[in-house]
Amino acid sequence: MHDAWFFIGIFAFIFLLWIATGGPSHPLAFSVPTLSGTPGTGSGSFISLPRAPFSIGGSGVSLPGSSNGASTAQEPAAPAPGVPFGTPSPYRGLVSLSHYVSGAGSDPAQEEITLSVNSSASTPVDLSGWTLESQVTGNASVIPQGAETPTSGIVNAVADIVLEPGESADIISGRSPIGGSFRENKCIGYFGQFQKFSPMLPLNCPSASSELSSQYGDSYYIRDTSCIDYVSNLSRCEAVLSPPTTLSGACQSFLVKALNYNGCVQAHQNDSDFLGSTWRIYLGRTTPLFRSTREVVELLDKQGRTVDAFSY
Repeated sequence: MHDAWFFIGIFAFIFLLWIATGGPSHPLAFSVPTLSGTPGTGSGSFISLPRAPFSIGGSGVSLPGSSNGASTAQEPAAPAPGVPFGTPSPYRGLVSLSHYVSGAGSDPAQEEITLSVNSSASTPVDLSGWTLESQVTGNASVIPQGAETPTSGIVNAVADIVLEPGESADIISGRSPIGGSFRENKCIGYFGQFQKFSPMLPLNCPSASSELSSQYGDSYYIRDTSCIDYVSNLSRCEAVLSPPTTLSGACQSFLVKALNYNGCVQAHQNDSDFLGSTWRIYLGRTTPLFRSTREVVELLDKQGRTVDAFSY
C-alpha cells in the first residue's frame, strides 16, 4: 500500500513539473520528422528524393536513326519508313518516280507509273537497262529501248531511251498498242483513233483546216469550197480512210495522204516543236508488275543501285 502511494506521488510530481515548464504549448510537443514538400509549396525542411538520370522528351533522349534527337534527313529525302533503300545510285535525287502506281495490280495495260528527270540534272539520262522491281514479290522488268519517232506500218528501228533534264516518261507494264516504246510528238494523237492508250494520247495534232490551207495549194484551195467545208468539221487527229466520193479528186487525195500519222510526220518532223517532252515506255508484260496493296516499288540503275523507292 505504501509502494502504491509512492508511485502515485512520483507521477504527480512529474505532472506538476510538466505543467510548470509549459505543458502542451512547449515546442518539444511538435518536434517530429516531417515529409518533404516541393520547393515553392511552403516553408520548412525538405527531404529530396533522387532524380531520374534523364527527362522524358528532353534533349538527352536519342531515338534510333537520329543524333541527339535531331533529324538526320539528307537531300534528297529518305524513303518512307520500312522501305529498305539499298545502295544509293548517283542518280538518286536526279531521277525520281511519281510514288504512285496507277492501276496497280490490275490489267497491265492500265498499270502505269511516271518517271521524271530533274530539271537541275546536268546531263541527259539513258534509262534503257534500268529496272523497275517489286521488293515484295521479286517481280522485275527492265526498261527497253524505243523509237524516238515511230513510223506507222513498219517495224521500227530502236535505240536507248534518253531523257533530257526536265523530261519524263510514262512507264506502262503492258504491251504497246503500236509494238514498242516511243516519244510523244505533235502527230502522235492519230494513233489514238484506232488503238486504246492508257493514259490517253494528247490530241495536239495540227488542225485539218490548217493542213489543208498549207498543203492543198493556192490554185485549188480557194476554189474547192466543198473540201474546205468537209475539212472544217473534222476533229484534231482524225484520219480519213475513205473520203466521200462526192468530193473532188484533189480533195480526196489530200485527205488520204495528209490527214494521218505518217503524213503528219512527213510534213512536221522538222518543226521546232515537233518532239514532245514525254516518252511512253512499255515493259511488255502480260501480268501486273506490282501488287494492288502492301507493295514496295524500287527503281534500279544498270548497276543495280537504288535510284528511288517507295511503299504503299
